[in-house]
Amino acid sequence: MSEAVLSIAGLERRYKSGAGELQVLAGVDLELAPGEIVGLIGPSGSGKSSLLHAAGLLERPNAGMVRIDGVSAWDLGDAARTEIRRNRIGFVYQFHHLLPEFDALTNAALPALIAGRPRREAHAAAERLLTALGLAGRIRHQPAQLSGGEQQRVAIARAMVNKPLLILADEPTGNLDPDTSKVVFAALSDLVRKEGAAALIATHNMELAKYMDRVMALDHGKLVRRS
Repeated sequence: MSEAVLSIAGLERRYKSGAGELQVLAGVDLELAPGEIVGLIGPSGSGKSSLLHAAGLLERPNAGMVRIDGVSAWDLGDAARTEIRRNRIGFVYQFHHLLPEFDALTNAALPALIAGRPRREAHAAAERLLTALGLAGRIRHQPAQLSGGEQQRVAIARAMVNKPLLILADEPTGNLDPDTSKVVFAALSDLVRKEGAAALIATHNMELAKYMDRVMALDHGKLVRRS
C-alpha cells in the first residue's frame, strides 16, 4: 500500500473568545492515500477551514501531528514548511483570486514561475492542465473574459501546476450555480485522479458526494464518516 499523502493524528485547535476558549478541533485523525478524494462537511463554524489550514501548514494547531508524504511538517522550520506548501500542496478556494491583468495561461503558470521553473516549462505545464480542463481555446483570455466556471478551472490548473501531492479545496464550487458546480467538480476530481494526487475538499454540496471516495463530517470537533 502506498504511504499516505496526508496523515493527521490527534489534531486540536482552540481559539480564545470573549467567553473563554473555543475548541473547534478535538483530536482529529485522518489519512488520505494517493488518488483519493475525501469530502469534508459540517456546519459553519464546525472547524472545516481550521482543519484545512492546519493540513496546509497555514495555521499551527495547538496539538497533534500533520505528515505530508511521511514528513512531520509542523516539526520543520518556516523555510522548509514554505517549500512544502509551494511544491507539494495545491490550494483551491471558493473565489478564484485570479490576477486580472494576466491571461489564463500566465495565471495558471504563476506558482511554477514563483518556484523558479523556466518560463517555457511553466507555460507548457499550465497549458497542459488548462487543456485537460477544457480550456484550450481560452488560454489567452483574461479573467474578465471568462465565465465563473472557467475562472475556477483556471484556479484549479494553478493549484496543480507544480504537480502537488495534496490538493486542499475550501468550497471550490460555492460561488457557482448547480450545473456549473457539477462541471467544475467533475473536472477537478478527474484531474486529481489522473495526476495521482490526493484531495481534501470542504463543501456544503452533497450532490457532489458521488465524485468522492469518502465523505467525513466534523461533529463536535471530531471526524465522523458519512459515506
